[in-house]
This record gives sequence, C-alpha cells and structure tokens, in this order.
Amino acid sequence: MTEAVIHVERASVRYGDTAALSDVDLTVARGEFVGILGANGAGKTTLLRAVNGLCPLTDGRIRVLGIDVRSDGRAVRRRVGYVAQVEHVDPRLPMSVRETVMAGRYGVLGWLKRPSAGDRRRVDEALERVGMLHLADRPLGHLSGGEYQRAAVARALVQDPDVFLFDEPTASIDPQAQRDILDLVTRIHRDSHKTSLYVTHDLAMLPEACERLLLMKDGKVWREGPRGEMMDDRLLEALYNGVGGMRCGSVRP
Repeated sequence: MTEAVIHVERASVRYGDTAALSDVDLTVARGEFVGILGANGAGKTTLLRAVNGLCPLTDGRIRVLGIDVRSDGRAVRRRVGYVAQVEHVDPRLPMSVRETVMAGRYGVLGWLKRPSAGDRRRVDEALERVGMLHLADRPLGHLSGGEYQRAAVARALVQDPDVFLFDEPTASIDPQAQRDILDLVTRIHRDSHKTSLYVTHDLAMLPEACERLLLMKDGKVWREGPRGEMMDDRLLEALYNGVGGMRCGSVRP
C-alpha cells in the first residue's frame, strides 16, 4: 500500500457562526499531485492552511508526514513548501530577492544559525531554476506579480520540502506570468515527484500534472476522483452553480 503523506479526518474550522470547513476527509499518497477546485469561498484555502498548521481546527485531526498539526505545526511547516497568492509588498522594503529566498532556509537551519556557503549556493540554484538569478539583488517590492511568485516558488524550493502546497499561485498576475508559473509548477512535480496540493478557482489555471481532483463546495468535499471523471461538464456546472470564477471557454483538458 502506498504511504499516506497527508491524512485529514473529519476536519472542521469555524469562525464564530461561520463554518469555513466541515467534516473534510482527505488522504494523499506520497508523490501524488492533487488539485482542489471550487468557487471563491468554498473552503479551499482554509483546507490548505489547516494542512500547514496555520488554521486551528475546531474538530477533527490532520497528520502530515505522520505529525499531528495540532501538536507540532512548526515541525510540519519545516517540511512543507507553501506558495500563496501574490501579496502587496511595500516598494520601500529593503529586503532583496536573494534575502527573501534565503528565508526559506531558516526553517531548516533555525533562526540563530548563519547560512553557510552551501546554503547560499542552494539559494542561487533555486533562483536559477525559476529564472530569477539575474534579479537576485533587486528589492522584493520592485518585482512584478509574476516575478514575485517565481521568487516565492524559489523560497519554497530551498526548504527541500517533502510536500508542496500551492494556493492560487496564478491569481492577480498577467496571462504570460500565469503560463510561466503553471509550467514551473509542472516541471517541479515532474522533476521531484513530491506530494503536492494545488488550489485554484479557475479551471484554466489547473496544472496538467494534477491527476486527482477534489471538488469543494460550501466548506465540504463535494466530489473527489480521477481528473478525467471530475472534469465532466455537468459536474463542473453543478459545482460552480453560476458562481463567478469558472471560465468554461478556457478549460484545460
């Protein structure tokens, strides 16, 4: 039997009277690439944050690499590369791209240890891998949205994680940058075969490498199965139910 790397059991998250996640079950095997689809507000990001130990559970249990996220979320995050949506960065922030990517190593080293020559080499290798080495000394706040996301992917890569979590990494960036990020994510999975979860509300932004899909609606897993079965037009129409965010004309096969 293939080893389960992510194991979610009846996970629920509430904010006051609002249920952001309700009785979610999910098992992800080592090396799997699972896409999580649904309209905005379906609970996709909440699920990803809960898996990363960043969102306290109201009920249920989540284990990542055998670690209970409730008991040691920090240990989980040291082994998970998390890439979120583009964030606004103050252009006056003095931190460079290289320094930002190096921050990914501190989870491995510990904040009190100085990076070695080997760590600095890893950072440059990650920047080269995402096509950002030539911008290594540029201030983070001077990057475009697409450049920022490539730097975020490099920061995740230098952690040498066992699991990748991608939360709408193509949102709010231009179409060419979106294609670049999709290609980059696909190459990373092809080269590393690491366990990955990828969240998107936009069908056109679903990497071709996702072999299994989780369809979420109202904080719950509505359907789950192989990509070919879940990409049925009738299912997708029912999933989005007229909610904005689905671009039927640009569905990727």
